[in-house]
Amino acid sequence: MADTSIQTLSRHRCYGGWVSYHQHDSAATKTPMKFGVFVPPQAEKGKVPVVIYLAGLTCDETTFLIKAGAERMAAELGIMLIAPDTSPRGLDLPGIRDSWDFGEAAGFYLNATRAPWTENFRMEAYVTGDLLEAVEAEYPNADLGRLGIMGHSMGGHGALTLALRYPDRFKSVSALAPISNPTQVPWGEKAFSNYLGHDRSKWAEYDASELVKSGKRFPGPVLVDQGLADKFLEDQLKPEALEAACGDAGQELTVRRHEGYDHGYFFIQTVIDDHLKHHASKL
Repeated sequence: MADTSIQTLSRHRCYGGWVSYHQHDSAATKTPMKFGVFVPPQAEKGKVPVVIYLAGLTCDETTFLIKAGAERMAAELGIMLIAPDTSPRGLDLPGIRDSWDFGEAAGFYLNATRAPWTENFRMEAYVTGDLLEAVEAEYPNADLGRLGIMGHSMGGHGALTLALRYPDRFKSVSALAPISNPTQVPWGEKAFSNYLGHDRSKWAEYDASELVKSGKRFPGPVLVDQGLADKFLEDQLKPEALEAACGDAGQELTVRRHEGYDHGYFFIQTVIDDHLKHHASKL
């Protein structure tokens, strides 16, 4: 069980609700972990659905709530937003801060099985366990029976894979410029070889396209948005692989492509309302 004692770091009024940042000790990562929350005004009167947002490489628990402009629509729809950090921090592991796309701020939302990462880099266990326990303890009006998940880039990979691996827990899923086929791209190869070892058959457990090919299904529609001016599109993201896998398997998927949009948060601001409405329709 997680230590559910939670420290509130800051609290800010926003669209009739509150943005708060918290820290707590995680049993999964064996480190303090931070997360941000937007509580809509509807939570003052009763339980509200919850959407977890998983951020991408180099990001932390503040990025989404500051940059995405999601709170206005979340307040209108009555959705609580949860934004966890992207990895454990403050550890003294070899190479943990040597590159921007691996180690600290690059947890890839998996449970590492290769030393020295096994002990702490367990973001799958954190997001699906300790984080939810902390939210439930701190926010009794968070209805975790109506739980969605979304994310951007590395976080889009995380949202897709966790939804496919835990279809009974998550009721809605969407992704923004996700790493859709990480076993076949440099970001995934670097992360997986270090976190999981060199047996590529183990990597497929954390690849949305491969999970769908292996028979995993999400019991509902999946929404993906992708900018066509995204510099990572061709080499790192591979939405066409996810489309092919879902098409062959009969998994409901919508991939929307947007001319001129890049990988950053101006793109996310443009489509975030549609994603929140997608989640609201299922939750």
